[in-house]
Formats: sequence, structure tokens, C-alpha cells
Amino acid sequence: MAALKPFTMPKWGIEMSEGTIAEWMVAENAPFKKGSTIALIETDKISNEVEAEADGRFVRIVAQVGEIYPVGALLAVLSDGGEASAAEIEAVIAGFQQADTSFTGEPAAPSLAAPVPAPSVAIPESLAISPAARAAAEAGGVDVSGLTGSGRKGRITAQDVHQALRGAAAADWVGPLEIVAEGKAFASPMARRLGHLHGVALDGLQGTGPHGRISRADVLAAVPLEVPVATPAVPASEGGFERVPMSSMRRTIARRLSESKATIPHFYVRRRVRADRLLAARLAAGKVASVNDYLIHACAQALMEVPALNIQVHGSEIHRFDHADIAVAVATDRGLVTPIVAGADDLSVAQIAARMADLAQRARAGKLKAEEIAGGSFSLSNLGSFGVEQFDAIINPPQGAILAVGAARPEPIDDDGAIRIVPVIHLSLSCDHRAIDGADAGRFLAALARWIERTGQPTA
Repeated sequence: MAALKPFTMPKWGIEMSEGTIAEWMVAENAPFKKGSTIALIETDKISNEVEAEADGRFVRIVAQVGEIYPVGALLAVLSDGGEASAAEIEAVIAGFQQADTSFTGEPAAPSLAAPVPAPSVAIPESLAISPAARAAAEAGGVDVSGLTGSGRKGRITAQDVHQALRGAAAADWVGPLEIVAEGKAFASPMARRLGHLHGVALDGLQGTGPHGRISRADVLAAVPLEVPVATPAVPASEGGFERVPMSSMRRTIARRLSESKATIPHFYVRRRVRADRLLAARLAAGKVASVNDYLIHACAQALMEVPALNIQVHGSEIHRFDHADIAVAVATDRGLVTPIVAGADDLSVAQIAARMADLAQRARAGKLKAEEIAGGSFSLSNLGSFGVEQFDAIINPPQGAILAVGAARPEPIDDDGAIRIVPVIHLSLSCDHRAIDGADAGRFLAALARWIERTGQPTA
């Protein structure tokens, strides 16, 4: 007899409240070994590879790829490797109670299988319905006569009843979607959904997923460019558009930056600095480090000189840090990620370059650890590589400041009474006025300018 247990949405970090199933790496009932990657789960800013803690198999996969689930929600039923009957699996699903993972004292959202008090309903004994689905329907007062079963031969399953309890979703991409079975194509649920929406036949596709499974990427690659997207009608003069649902990361970015701009009193201090010596020092070192690496080093040293900016703001408290943990903006396909160079004040430029190369590579691959993007005492955002000359950045709470850096451009400067044309970088410092005064911001930029402009020069 198999030992069954629920596989739930894990929690990585104190701020995580939900996650998105990016991809199931193993098929239902396919055995896997301890240490195997069994799922990819996307949180606010990273994709986590979930490894199996022991040998086993998923005898029932409940969660759908692309859907968002709260921490602690039931994702699948896990077996130690033995066989299990449908009744045993349904019993695990029906009896699942989501644990309270909140830190606010508020009760967690009820699990999908939680009974909802309602008048009982009569269910004919002859109806094709699983025992777990019958119990959930009776407890929730669901009229199953109008339900279309998704089980074998149209049998109504517990998931059909749970979906009815949740009600129909308003968006086209949320909730049940009738999909006609297409031959014997081995495809993920999201691949079938996309194939249905875009009119792509799955039978003719070559799957690139595990064991040849057709993934959503395979379907999207086969979508004809001229296939219209199912969107509300718009006047012809406005042209066409594509409806792109926000990813979990993009929604988090939108929420955090909206809150930052609305609740933090930003003020901006700007300055231009000569960059000829920095660029010369980088060239002499063989360009092993990027301009950004030199700027991280300079920021870290300036923060040690002006600790008033090396802070986080938590309500009515200011947390001032002993070391400069600098969050550096990295653009990825999923959105902006800010991995942290911890203790940058104790690192050389070469060490920072090696650390940033590793962080940036794993950020773009979605393989950063939660602790590598949490916290930070200061942020740096550099758009110089895109030719941007100057911009203002939004503070990344709970940090107190962020530096925006533009491209180096030839400009005239006063060099000891003589006018010279040298590469100049424009800096814009955004500060939280609740915790940082203008004088402190000015002192920081002055210290930063000294570090940048004396790069490669002998120290006194």
C-alpha cells in the first residue's frame, strides 16, 4: 500500500505569499529519484527548482501550469512510489487542510477542498461522481447536475466541484476551459490551453519537454504570426494589440514601485562627474571589470563615508548598516531583478566583477536564491549601456536611496583652470526624505565623485 501525502506550495522567505507553477518537470505517475528536479515555481522575482526530498511519484497533479497558488496550497498528491487507488487519492484531496503560513495572525485562505457551509443537495446515486466529489458537493451545496465531469468517461471529480465552488472567472485565461482532446498528444495543461486559444494542432508538434512532452514554448513557437488574439473589439483607428497577462514578477514590481512612489517622499540630487580616469584604469586592467563594477565599488566606499544613506526605513525606525549591501538592477526576460552584492565595501573591483558576473547570469536564468535578492542597504541602476544620458529611479523599499547612472558622454570641464573635453557621467540620486536630508545626499554625491574621479590615481 502506498504512503500518500500532499505536496504543497513551499514558502521561501518571510515575504512570500504565493507562487506560480512555471512547469512540472515530471509527468503524473512517472517515478523520480531523490534530488531530481520535479517542478519549477516562480515567486516574486526568481524561479526556484524544487528538488525531490525522496524517491516517489505524483499520483495526482492538481495545480495547473501558469496558475498562481498561495503558500501552503495543495499542488499534487505525492506517493512514496507504490500504487494508489483513485479513492485513496480523492480522500487525500478531500481531507487536505491548508496550513496557516501567515505572519500577521490572520487566518490563511481556505484550501480548495475546505467545506463551505451551505444547504445540502440531493445527488442521485446513479450519477457518475467520485466519493470525494460527492462529499465536497454535499458540504458545499453544489448542484452537480449541470457540471461536466473531467474524469474518465465524464466522471465528476473533486476538482470539478472545487472549481464550481470558486465560481466562473471573468478573465479568459482563468478558470476551466473546454478543450477538445486532440489525438494522443502528450502535452502539458498549459500547452493544451494555448493550443486551443491559438488554434494550434498538438498532434503535429514535436515536444521538447521531459519524455517528449509538448510544452507551452512548443505551442507558442507554432502560433502563426497572423492568428488574431482573442481580445475585445477596438476601433480600427487604434490598431491591434496583444493581451499579455502580467507574470507574478511583473505584478510584484508594479505593486512595490506603485507603493514606493505613492508613499515615499522622493527628492532628487543630481551631479555630473568626469569618467576619463575610471575608463583609463579599466582599459589598463584589461577590461576585466565593467564600468558598473567600478561604480559599485565607488558607491560602497562612499556609503562608508556617509552612512546616513546606507540604510533601510521600517516604519518609524531607521536601520543603519555596518556594511554596504548594494542591490544592482539587472534586466531579465521576466522583468527587473536586483541581486545584492553583500559586503561590497570589503571587496576589490575584481572581486565585485566576479560576484556580479555570477549574480547576473543566474538572475537571467531565474536561479537566484531568495536571500540573494532580499534586503540590501542601497541600490544602483545603470542604463548607460543603452545610451541613456540621464534618468531618475524609483526607490526600492525598504532602502532609503537609489543611484541612477547614465552613459559617459564627451563634455567640457574645468580642469585646473583649463577647459578640457572628457567623458562625463550624469548621476541622479533618489532619496527618501523621511530618513535622508539634502545635506547628507550632497555629501554622499561629493564622496562618490571623489572615488570615481580618482580611480586609478595614486592615493595620498
